[in-house]
Amino acid sequence: MIRVLLVDDQAMVRAGFRVILGTAEDIEVVGECADGPRAVELAERLKPDVICMDVRMPGGDGLSATREILSRAVDDPPKVLVVTTFDLDEYVFGALEAGVAGFVLKDTDPDELVDAVRRVARGQGLVDRAVTRRVMDEFARRTPADRPAPEAAELLTERETEIVRLLARGMSNAEIGRELFIETSTVKSHLGRAMTKIGARDRLQTVVWAYRNGVARP
Repeated sequence: MIRVLLVDDQAMVRAGFRVILGTAEDIEVVGECADGPRAVELAERLKPDVICMDVRMPGGDGLSATREILSRAVDDPPKVLVVTTFDLDEYVFGALEAGVAGFVLKDTDPDELVDAVRRVARGQGLVDRAVTRRVMDEFARRTPADRPAPEAAELLTERETEIVRLLARGMSNAEIGRELFIETSTVKSHLGRAMTKIGARDRLQTVVWAYRNGVARP
């Protein structure tokens, strides 16, 4: 069972998400709150698997809460799924750097919200064309690197580097496989080894690492 904590200052949004997630037999909403500080308390007490986190809330923003939650739960951190209207502002990119597992729009289809929760719970991260490619493009524009850092270039094999670069362009495993003429399962294996080497928890963190270290470029 995937245990979910809902964090949003709008009661109607929380109620809607609770109803949507309640239709899934493998998901249980274990708590909800309206601000960041309360989210930190509930995350520590309830130990959810996934936190659906709003970004901007009057009582305390989701960015600060995300950082504190992940810093407190070093051994077994929850996956934070940012739920946003997606203004591409500093809050969103701060959350990306803080280690969120993915992004979903507040007006997303119910089935897509359920799928997003399941994916981040499995540690896959959420790389969605409608959301994440825009995040990647803007993140790349804001943090350009001229050339790969020497230590970064030495960490990965040539094939792993190719796959990470294509991932940073927003490609799925299947798309990467077609681009490189290899099986999707092979892409998954190479990507898994690359993530282990760089210490990334999921695909989004891998993309952040790639842009920060110049392995991927705008």
